Amino acid sequence: MSTPYPFTAIVGQEDLRLALLLNAVSPQVGGVLVRGEKGTAKSTAVRALSALIPEVPVVSGCRFSCDPAAPDPACPDGPHEFGGGVSRPARMVELPVGASEDRLVGALDIERALAEGVKAFEPGLLADAHRGILYVDEVNLLHDHLVDLLLDAAAMGASYVEREGVSVRHAARFLLVGTMNPEEGELRPQLLDRFGLTVEVAASREPDQRVEVVRRRLAYDDDPGGFAARWSDDETALRARIVAARALLPDVRLGDGALRQIAATCAAFEVDGMRADIVMARTATALAAWAGRSDVLAEDVRQAALLALPHRRRRNPFDAPGLDEDKLDETLEEFGEDDPDPGPDGPGGGGGQPPQDGPDTSPPGDAGEAEAPAEPQEAEGGQPQPSGGGEQQPVRAGEPFRTKVLSVPGLGEGAAGRRSRARTEHGRTTGARRPQGALTKLHLAATVLAAAPHQRARGRSGRGLVVRRDDLRQATREGREGNLVLFVVDASGSMAARQRMSAVKGAVLSLLLDAYQRRDKVGLVTFRGKDAELALPPTSSVDAAAARLETLPTGGRTPLAAGLLRAHDVLRVERMRDPSRRPLLVVVTDGRATGGVDPVALASRSARLHAAEGTAAVVVDCESGPVRLGLAGDLARDLGGTAVTLDELRADSIAGLVRDVQATRRAA
Repeated sequence: MSTPYPFTAIVGQEDLRLALLLNAVSPQVGGVLVRGEKGTAKSTAVRALSALIPEVPVVSGCRFSCDPAAPDPACPDGPHEFGGGVSRPARMVELPVGASEDRLVGALDIERALAEGVKAFEPGLLADAHRGILYVDEVNLLHDHLVDLLLDAAAMGASYVEREGVSVRHAARFLLVGTMNPEEGELRPQLLDRFGLTVEVAASREPDQRVEVVRRRLAYDDDPGGFAARWSDDETALRARIVAARALLPDVRLGDGALRQIAATCAAFEVDGMRADIVMARTATALAAWAGRSDVLAEDVRQAALLALPHRRRRNPFDAPGLDEDKLDETLEEFGEDDPDPGPDGPGGGGGQPPQDGPDTSPPGDAGEAEAPAEPQEAEGGQPQPSGGGEQQPVRAGEPFRTKVLSVPGLGEGAAGRRSRARTEHGRTTGARRPQGALTKLHLAATVLAAAPHQRARGRSGRGLVVRRDDLRQATREGREGNLVLFVVDASGSMAARQRMSAVKGAVLSLLLDAYQRRDKVGLVTFRGKDAELALPPTSSVDAAAARLETLPTGGRTPLAAGLLRAHDVLRVERMRDPSRRPLLVVVTDGRATGGVDPVALASRSARLHAAEGTAAVVVDCESGPVRLGLAGDLARDLGGTAVTLDELRADSIAGLVRDVQATRRAA
């Protein structure tokens, strides 16, 4: 077994180390989510924590780690007698993002269950993690069906495995620790709320600290055992401090004043539900025990708020987590006295106003003032005159709105999501087939029908059904998949008017919000001037696309063909990387094309490349003014897709736009 990197040898990352240690002192805090860029010791710190957790007493031979002082009466390996047992190190169980459902919750022998009525159960990772740590690296990439199982186990403290009337239940209480890179996508709000604490980590910008990180890492790689031995005294001292804090924890007093500060803080930041209050109370108590005090102080409440509230405060999906520390200090100061009357405006003195998430960065003046660039003058034939390549400053996106569902036609087999129809492991049952590999979802009726004709030949004499391996049938199910939504955004001079580009960005941001909720991958191609740019390669980080959109400059000619060709190249590469994930092309433009020889014909030929490959496409028509040329509609026909105006994007008429693509093709 490899020697883990010592926890005490980690350089910097004070918040990360504190959050992990508080969970070691009080597992009731509820775990920790570590967010940060790659290469910031997230996984190293979590794996090092397991060596500091005190040993746990377990019933000898129990596969479910029952506590001998309070054994689980429903344990599948029980019943157990009280007392006795053995001690072993607390386990840290890693859940791979690609794990199967059976690997997580365990598996039943379906054949024996049907033929013999025997509950032959093989425990999964949830059983292994009971009374220990369940660690999920890249937790934001975990499949939805595994997230659902984690949520159930975290809420009930138990895991239930049910297959066609045969059920097994066992205790599953664990410390949930996850690490993630926000650039690769965000977590579902339900799972995010299950983490007690969250910390943001980043690499130090101090040269001396970076030098020390490299020095220690090289020393560890050269001689892991020797390096760990040099830190053994520090590890022993830290382990002893954890044990002492655990012993002190029951005696820590959480007074009414601290409780009032906790409640006022949660109310001031408008967190949903009461879990935040409970987590803050447990965290503040653990902080006091860690400091060796028997009373919770205001400084404990403040630190608890910084760890427990950032991921719970109400915010838009693309807002960075965090707290306004000035607002936090004002709330703690106001409710730090023993005055039970919170005042006429309620907790925090907010007067019912929502908290401000940051400074107002709105551009000064009205959007319609003279500084807004004018639309380019159009020449005869509807094509605009060259704008001279002048680049305009980025404008803020307009207010996002709810869009209807855009879905890819047909039945896919891509990654689980919430957009288009697909064959999945979860969803409604639509049929049965012979299993290919391990049986995961039994279709009972089809299995019985397959076995029934052979009962006499198999010598059946009793009531039990004689089932053979060849009789088993796998249920086929239909659910939803996530798609690759590739945005191709016109950033040329014809789109550069302030009000117009603000509305365009607001529409794209609305579609990004929809993609975030439906678990899609997204990419962003922009075109202006002389060429097109892949502003964001396909990624699960929808908020990264929103950030690129916000800083998107505009101006110059309209190389529409270049944008479509660049999108074609991106989709070609993505089909090789992930052939099961179907693409949805969203082109945001007024349909005009300028620059080069016959730019309109070139754009038309480029669009037909996408149509020839069957790519589902929607053109968001951004043309404005009393006279409309209908160029975006022509582009949509070349793409084999559908055109919709910015106004229609908000309306019910957008429902099923991409499904209409097939009808359009059939009519053609």
